[in-house]
Amino acid sequence: MIRTTGSIATVSSREPTPSRADAVPPEILLLAAVSSVQFGSAFADKIFDRAGPGGTAFLRVLFTAVVLLAIARPSLRGRTRREIGTVVAYGLTLAAMNWAFYEALHRLPLGVAVTIEFTGPLAVAIAGSRKVVDVIWVALAGGGVVLLALRGGESGVHLVGVLLALVAASLWALYIVLTKRVGASFGAIEALAIGMAVGSFLVLPAGVVEGGSSLLLPGVLAGCLGVAVMSSLVPYTLELIALRRLTTAVFGLLMSLEPAVAALAGVIVLGQSLTAVLTVAIVMVVVASVGATVTGRARPDRPLDA
Repeated sequence: MIRTTGSIATVSSREPTPSRADAVPPEILLLAAVSSVQFGSAFADKIFDRAGPGGTAFLRVLFTAVVLLAIARPSLRGRTRREIGTVVAYGLTLAAMNWAFYEALHRLPLGVAVTIEFTGPLAVAIAGSRKVVDVIWVALAGGGVVLLALRGGESGVHLVGVLLALVAASLWALYIVLTKRVGASFGAIEALAIGMAVGSFLVLPAGVVEGGSSLLLPGVLAGCLGVAVMSSLVPYTLELIALRRLTTAVFGLLMSLEPAVAALAGVIVLGQSLTAVLTVAIVMVVVASVGATVTGRARPDRPLDA
């Protein structure tokens, strides 16, 4: 499984990645990956004034695609139309999710944007469940989002930003479904490389319109390259190593900390404040995610790549 964007996506992978990092506890590696993603998002926010969220998203996707294409050297030769169609849909969804999230982040505090977006994978995790307790987690997460929408205005939370974050959440949910399908035909790095390459064309118009000539500035290029490294390449590498030794339950619990880490990154990097309302809403979604993980459908507690 991998997580690839300021957003989580999972895909089966048996690709070994031997590294000295194997000596580090996988829980530490996964927490480092989560922190890298969220602090990368915080630094991306600092580029918006020069390149806009569309320009920043475009360069991030493009740089990630270039690096992964060089590493994976994927080929579509011998693939069926269905397989190609699926990986194209995967890439378009990936790029659209990044773009929507950055547009939301431009209008919302980081912790709030991630908290709302996190309802996407939470919905996928609970979908189809017949357990009564899961209704509680849905209500709790939904209540947190409603609280942000209705009472967050005093902290810079506005309806347009909330709607954009919900769009990102929906795309994240779709991305998870598509990633599972892509994983049946492509290797993890292959799928991500092709997806990022395809997705860069989707975000190109927004990048040009919002970023314009700023996309050529050395400072913007260097900043977006750093964001690509922090938000995609570093977490991908760490997770690919860690997830070979983590169980599904531990993975879900650690991922549940994502909104809280995002809020912390917003405070440290962007100087954003956390009001009581924002804190309560974030805690509600985190608790809902932890609860859904703990009471999830019974599955063998085994490593995620088994």
